Amino acid sequence: MDGRDWNLFLQPYEQAVEELKVKFKTMRAELKARESYAPIEFVTGRVKKISSILEKARRLNVPMDALETGIEDIAGIRIMCQFVDDILRVAGLIRNRKDLTLIYEKDYITNYKESGYRSYHMIVEYPVQTAVGHKKVLAEVQIRTLAMNFWATIEHSLNYKYKESIPEDVKGRLKKAAEAAFQLDTEMSSIRKEILDAQTGFEERSNIVSKVLSDIQDLYFYRRVREAAQYQLRFNELWEHEDTFGLNQLSGEIQQSLYRARKNNQP
Repeated sequence: MDGRDWNLFLQPYEQAVEELKVKFKTMRAELKARESYAPIEFVTGRVKKISSILEKARRLNVPMDALETGIEDIAGIRIMCQFVDDILRVAGLIRNRKDLTLIYEKDYITNYKESGYRSYHMIVEYPVQTAVGHKKVLAEVQIRTLAMNFWATIEHSLNYKYKESIPEDVKGRLKKAAEAAFQLDTEMSSIRKEILDAQTGFEERSNIVSKVLSDIQDLYFYRRVREAAQYQLRFNELWEHEDTFGLNQLSGEIQQSLYRARKNNQP
């Protein structure tokens, strides 16, 4: 083993992971604002542990002086989606980005592995600006559903336990579990509209409730105690009856009261 400074070696990868996480989370927020729905559920990232890098290098016969090109997933980003269809949408968005270069991609969803593993992999080259200059590093972006991720996490743990030699009976059960997970994804896709409608309705109701309660507190601030108390009683009743239409009407009335209160308090 060479005497390299591993902290220094891994630093550009750590920087790449942090920057890519921010960029993909920003992409999620922008899509949410533009379309009221984001195909990205959440984003995580990690830098491979030194022991894992060395083990993979040994397994793939990668020389120590070729780790930067021979091990493509030292920096790893994982993007979770609700639906299988979202995966290709996200892959397309990444493919069109100008701040990274796509090296190649592997569709393990259409062409899933013998084990049952499903995921979409993209190897990208990402430029980071280090203290000593510009450096391009490789990173692996995995895009998958929550069900795919649950299965892959279990398989990873079993591979670690059995040192990549999972017993045949366990392999068979894992494969059946993978098929069940994909069937779940298929069923969820078939009722996608109903799921999204329910999520949108819940989010709208949550937002209007927060808005009403915040505005009632503002009325107290302007010493409109009687109005605020009356609005609070009406809110309680509407909330009890899950009357979203009534809550929207109430919000409009409170907004008018706040407008008058602010106008009367102008210097």
